[in-house]
Amino acid sequence: MSGACHCGAVQFTVTLIDGLATARRCDCSFCAMRGAVAVSARRNDLTVTRGEDALTRYTFNTDTAQHFFCKHCGIYTHHRRRSNPDELGVNLACLKDQTPFLPVVQVRDGRNHPTDTSGARLAGVLRFTNAGDAR
Repeated sequence: MSGACHCGAVQFTVTLIDGLATARRCDCSFCAMRGAVAVSARRNDLTVTRGEDALTRYTFNTDTAQHFFCKHCGIYTHHRRRSNPDELGVNLACLKDQTPFLPVVQVRDGRNHPTDTSGARLAGVLRFTNAGDAR
């Protein structure tokens, strides 16, 4: 599957672990502000095909998670997961022919991170209803 940031400076290919079945959001302070839907890939299954020099990285707290953004348009493309550093979270909106507006997206409890507590917990769900279907 191919992906890119908004301006196209960063382009990549990725193989997802289980398609859209891993789609999720997180309620930690950073992810809540970022607001992206992520899907999972193994760390070695994402290849930047263009613009690796256009990526910038942000880390915080334990510095385990590494969040990558295009330094030109600011779009988050992917991150190395804190809960499993051998996996990446990939911004679903960056993937060609995909949309983050799924009917239901799980929201993980990142405020009580699974590596700090007894494991991953569900904080809630987000639901998207197309305006044409909401009448």
